[in-house]
Amino acid sequence: MSVRLYIGNLPQNVNVKELEALLTSIGDGIKFKAVFDRDTKACRGFGFANIKDENIANELIEKLNGHEFNGNKLRVERSERKDSNSGNSRRGANSNNGNKGSNRKDVKKVVHSDAPIKEAPDPRWAGELSKLKDLLANQKTPV
Repeated sequence: MSVRLYIGNLPQNVNVKELEALLTSIGDGIKFKAVFDRDTKACRGFGFANIKDENIANELIEKLNGHEFNGNKLRVERSERKDSNSGNSRRGANSNNGNKGSNRKDVKKVVHSDAPIKEAPDPRWAGELSKLKDLLANQKTPV
């Protein structure tokens, strides 16, 4: 089973090839992926390394945690894997996905409508409206 490591405090102008060379100098079977900003294409300051061997992962943490790389001290630690059903992702954070075992209450959405409510008249005109209703009720000719 592979081990996933978080590598943080990377400089924004990180050279990925240089970092990969540093990682592979410790052991083989290491795949690194830096996280980049969508708009600026600059490194967001962290990335993840997948390592096949747990012993190499422990050695990597020991040697590189606090190691200076391009002026920054690296932060290397085990990454906590996200649960696929945790709902922490951007796409699934607000969706219930129809799961029956969800702790979230089923709530009916209230949609705003500009249509007048038939049960209650506008309070500003309630007095005038009742006068008109009385006049209509007292009319003898059908309308």
